[in-house]
Amino acid sequence: MVISAQTLAKLRQFDTPTICNVIEVFEVRPRNTGFMDSRIQACFPEMPPVVGFAATATFRASASPRAGDVYSAMEEQVRRFSELSGPPVVVFQDLDNPPVGATIGEIMCTSYQTFGATGLVTSGAARDLDQIHRIGFPVFASGVICAHAYCHVPQVHVPVHVGGLAIFPDDLLHADCNGVTTIPLDIAAEVADAGDEFVAAEAVVLNTLHSEGANYQRFLEARAESKNRIEKLRQKVSRKR
Repeated sequence: MVISAQTLAKLRQFDTPTICNVIEVFEVRPRNTGFMDSRIQACFPEMPPVVGFAATATFRASASPRAGDVYSAMEEQVRRFSELSGPPVVVFQDLDNPPVGATIGEIMCTSYQTFGATGLVTSGAARDLDQIHRIGFPVFASGVICAHAYCHVPQVHVPVHVGGLAIFPDDLLHADCNGVTTIPLDIAAEVADAGDEFVAAEAVVLNTLHSEGANYQRFLEARAESKNRIEKLRQKVSRKR
């Protein structure tokens, strides 16, 4: 399914919790699925939302590779960016538990960014944070480790498991300081279109709370109106019939 550049740009206008909220009203998956757990944290929380398609790989640092090194596999990763439906988000599953060495650093992130990647997610650790921050490349990781140990990439473009979530090559991802979620491809354009309507429904309550003379009765009325708007949106887009 082709996702237009306009849709991707619109999705980037919303934070990740809003994207999750909007996906819920489509009722295409259980509410406790589709997003990564709290082990995956934004290394640079101040950076804007990331939207892109999963360029997946596995990683190991606890033992020497049978052949090559991490950079030889990176060449294949970059080459296979062209197989994705749009801008890549590199996603690594660290096979070591706990992580032994940093999955990524300045050279890898700079390489990915140069060839179009919009960010990187790893169940392992990051390093070179000052340098990566300077190039403005969003990274999401489970922690930080100063050394790379025997880092290498056993597999590229395979299903991976990161933050409690199975990620397949070319899955559409949305991530920011709040976490990482997938967006089902078949509703991506509609999620982008419905975002403004959902935000407006929530704003009914927030505007009331921020207004002068806010009181309990007005709060109840605003809550009722907001819920009514969200329910109308649900009825319009829900796949549950």
